[in-house]
Amino acid sequence: MSLGNPASESAPFFSDDSEAEGQDERGAGSSGGGQGTQEESASGVTRIRALLTVLILCYINLLNYMDRFTVAGVLPDIEHYFGIDDEKSGLLQTVFICSYMFLAPVFGYLGDRYNRKIIMSFGISFWSLVTLASSYTPKEHFWALLLTRGLVGVGEASYSTIAPTIIADLYVKGKRTNMLSIFYFAIPVGSGLGYIVGSQVSSLAQDWHWALRVTPGLGLIAVLLLLFVVKEPKRGAIEARPEHHLHQTSWLKDLQALSKNYSFVLSTFGFTAVAFVTGSLALWAPTFLFRAAVFNGEKGPCVEGNCASTDSLIFGAITCITGVLGVASGVQLSRQLRTRTPRADPLVCAAGLLLSAPFLYLAIVFAQNSTVATYVFIFFGETFLSMNWAIVADILLYVVVPTRRSTAEALQIVVSHLLGDAGSPYLIGVVSDSLRKTDSFLWEFRSLQLSLLLCSFVAVVGGAFFLATALFIEQDRNRAENYVPSDDEPIVVPKSGRSTRVPVSSVLI
Repeated sequence: MSLGNPASESAPFFSDDSEAEGQDERGAGSSGGGQGTQEESASGVTRIRALLTVLILCYINLLNYMDRFTVAGVLPDIEHYFGIDDEKSGLLQTVFICSYMFLAPVFGYLGDRYNRKIIMSFGISFWSLVTLASSYTPKEHFWALLLTRGLVGVGEASYSTIAPTIIADLYVKGKRTNMLSIFYFAIPVGSGLGYIVGSQVSSLAQDWHWALRVTPGLGLIAVLLLLFVVKEPKRGAIEARPEHHLHQTSWLKDLQALSKNYSFVLSTFGFTAVAFVTGSLALWAPTFLFRAAVFNGEKGPCVEGNCASTDSLIFGAITCITGVLGVASGVQLSRQLRTRTPRADPLVCAAGLLLSAPFLYLAIVFAQNSTVATYVFIFFGETFLSMNWAIVADILLYVVVPTRRSTAEALQIVVSHLLGDAGSPYLIGVVSDSLRKTDSFLWEFRSLQLSLLLCSFVAVVGGAFFLATALFIEQDRNRAENYVPSDDEPIVVPKSGRSTRVPVSSVLI
């Protein structure tokens, strides 16, 4: 299929019978081991090629997050090179997140209708070229670096909105969950590698520009793998089933219903707090640690570049480890507590945020006294913070009826980015500059230290939102599970006449 030929169907991602794991799995048990082979072959992709496809998509997801956080790993060098303050430094992440946030639904729309492999190949090629171009930004034109970072968001949006739906068209139920988990584990690992690779390449080359020239070459390899190894699976073929669907209602009716779904609204604001804190730490933590070392006399000021390579290396390693530990422990703890209380999920999310707040506070305060203690507190703070990622997505799925999940996912993504990590790096930079009384090393450190204390406050507020979610989670879940359309609801009949279909944009990350 070429890019110019619309697909006949959109990809079904969630429906009531795919969640329950009922009839299909009973059928699988009665037919022996052949059912898995039949399901995979229904997509038009062999089992081995499907596994290779997932591994390639994970590799590209890793590159996405490596590129996203490479800039943070060399931020002190960038500040020194361009002679910019904290406010302008914060714009680097904000511009990227904004372009990514607003363009992701556009690529989601295209991904529902055209060849996804071609769209991703185009996006990754564009992203690689723009990233490479950003490494040649002249010293007098910081605005050009901002522009290229914004354009990088265009390329990444074309991939991250589409890749999960390809996995969804290759696997179902337990296998799909496992494969998507592997795919999302690339987020913390790739983020950490961004700090590590960026800082170490910059250190070896004695030039921060080379840090931005690593991922473009790896991106070219990704494009070749996409074009010659990955095969576009048939949309929804693996989930073909008899007619069994809920009625779709109008978009305005969906928004009205979601606004009355307190669990959805409160958990969305809770997750926005998570995005705010992670966005702030992602950009500013290595720079803060470097300034703390200068303040303590452990390092000299940034004069010739290659300023925070050691700090970025350590913080990157911590990010990799804590991300994996946090996601895995959060999911496991939630599973165990569900046998005791139906409110387990929001309570685990609340505990994660409330426990992360004091550790982040201690990490920021102790930075002026002990570097080792700071890293220890950051380790625990980030681990608890990462417990929320997978659970929040699960909460949305079971408190919102299948026909409204597309709108709910899109709304949660826009709110969490808009009020969270899109503005938090810039806000931290603005507060830091406003608190700085002089340009001394003392106030460079102290102003950023005071501004980062906002993260602990926002984490507590986010924990409160999740505690409030626990008050409504049971009734909202029961309402979603027993939902019956009323006679006066306007019904939108799906064109295919089959089960409810969720567009690509419903799996933005």
